[in-house]
Amino acid sequence: MKSVDILLDTIDKVKAFTTLANEKDFDIDLTSGRYIVDAKSIMGIFSLDLSKPVTCEVEDPNAQQFFEEIKSYIAE
Repeated sequence: MKSVDILLDTIDKVKAFTTLANEKDFDIDLTSGRYIVDAKSIMGIFSLDLSKPVTCEVEDPNAQQFFEEIKSYIAE
């Protein structure tokens, strides 16, 4: 499993990220504290504390390619 911290601090970022996630045929999870949600669920994402970075976890051989696609969301 590969993971990276991302920041989804605006509604537009959440919508764009969810669109990218839904294009993939593998599971993508977002973790914030003890909560884990499906990254393909916009309602799930909005249930997280988005004021700080969340962890994006992917367990797929194409994880690195996906992380390249979302590099604008990666928290510094």
